[in-house]
Amino acid sequence: MSHHYSGPEWGFPLGDARLDLTDLYAFPKPGDTGKSILVMNVHPSVGENPPGPTITEPFAPMALYELKVDTDGDAVADIAYRVCFSSSEGGAQRATLRRVEGLQAAGTGDGGQIIVEGARVSTGSEAWVTNAGDYRFFAGWRSDPFFFDRRGALDNFQFTGDDFFADIDVCSIVLEVPNSALGPKPVGLWHRTLVRAEGARGGWVQAERGARPAQLFLVLGLSETERAAYLAGEPKDDVRFLAAFAHALEHTGGYAPQEAMRVAGTMLPEILFYDPARAASFPENGRALTDDAVDAFLAILTNGKITGDKVGPHKDLLVEFPYLGPPHRVER
Repeated sequence: MSHHYSGPEWGFPLGDARLDLTDLYAFPKPGDTGKSILVMNVHPSVGENPPGPTITEPFAPMALYELKVDTDGDAVADIAYRVCFSSSEGGAQRATLRRVEGLQAAGTGDGGQIIVEGARVSTGSEAWVTNAGDYRFFAGWRSDPFFFDRRGALDNFQFTGDDFFADIDVCSIVLEVPNSALGPKPVGLWHRTLVRAEGARGGWVQAERGARPAQLFLVLGLSETERAAYLAGEPKDDVRFLAAFAHALEHTGGYAPQEAMRVAGTMLPEILFYDPARAASFPENGRALTDDAVDAFLAILTNGKITGDKVGPHKDLLVEFPYLGPPHRVER
């Protein structure tokens, strides 16, 4: 989900901003049709509950950040990229990127083939990029590319074009991958954060998952139990939320029940579909950093009654890897 607060009362998952997913992007590498850029954004620099700046450490060292790839359309991961981080105590954080396939990718764990090890995490304006064969890797603070009149949305969709995210930062994990590593066909993508479970066995517990921008608006309409189940769930099980999504659409957009079910079916399972052979354009294919995903979502949410929030893409994007602009708060 594209959002910046998904916990109870607009808080963060497990009360930790570093576990909060904000946005997922997927687009062909500019100038190279044989590679793709995958961006997993987490940890916004500003919180709502509690209000104010979040922790300066970019990523949670006790967590796992995972990008899932479904290659055969069954909403089960066939490939997974896993990123874990060292503590920032005594210096900059370091990142390790692993790749797994098959049953390991569909499951939960921190193992896999090491692609990148000991990559330095960026905390200032300079982007520390690591090259590893056909891969490139970046992790660190960046300017948030998401654009949205959030205050207008909370004011009964009375939009004024005030971009709440114009000066907010996020922590980005950016991968440049060869398309051959994703398989020969279009794929489905989602990302998730996990933490160690309490107890002697020490397995992993999913803190949050998401893929599609702004879908949080419908998730927040679920009951507390349903919302917790959704955030802890898997795309392959999303059909159980179809009726709840349809019911919400009946209210937000005035859809007839049958049409609401049809539209809800286009939003679930929550997966970002991406064909590397085509240009990115949300919601049809992947998502570019400049795609106005909010406008697309508003049109669905309101059944065409509202089609925009009067906000456009940010101007600080880069033309080269990692493509997201430098952070606003470089003193981090």
